[in-house]
Amino acid sequence: MRLLAGLRETDRRLTQRIAACTAPGVHRTLSAVEECAESTKLWCGAAAVMAFAGGWRGRRTAGVGLAALSVAQLVSNGLCKHLVHRPRPPKQWIPHDEVEDRPESSSFPSGHTAAAAAFTAAVWPAWPVAGMACTVPAAMVAVERVQSGAHYPSDVAAGAVIGLAAAWLVRHSPRWALRWRLP
Repeated sequence: MRLLAGLRETDRRLTQRIAACTAPGVHRTLSAVEECAESTKLWCGAAAVMAFAGGWRGRRTAGVGLAALSVAQLVSNGLCKHLVHRPRPPKQWIPHDEVEDRPESSSFPSGHTAAAAAFTAAVWPAWPVAGMACTVPAAMVAVERVQSGAHYPSDVAAGAVIGLAAAWLVRHSPRWALRWRLP
């Protein structure tokens, strides 16, 4: 019980601190990046650029990234949000009006963060330059989810773990399929 109480207190402190300390320019930038990431538009756009500009390697990398993103979305939004009914952070913790424009679904986990982490982590090993380019917007999406009052930091951390696990699963599943192939 103490551990859970400590997590709740840490979530409260971090949420209030992140929501309150963002300068207006940073706030607008984070909001713009999150808007691009809404419905995975940012990651689908990045995959299109990779596929167009990267030849065979780009198409393969884009496919792996989108597959990982799909697995992360399925687990975070299709499964976890239906199993864990966690309310969003209280509106009084968020000192700006963006808190009025947040989803009604469960706060746990952050599907935006899961998608961002999955895509970035799946792309990085196949094409490190593209992975590095995706890291900054992925981190910005994660910070924005707390800054806007849509999620607690622990929701974002859980989303990141789901995303990393999805990327690992997608990147390693072809090896599993080859091992189990029938003669």
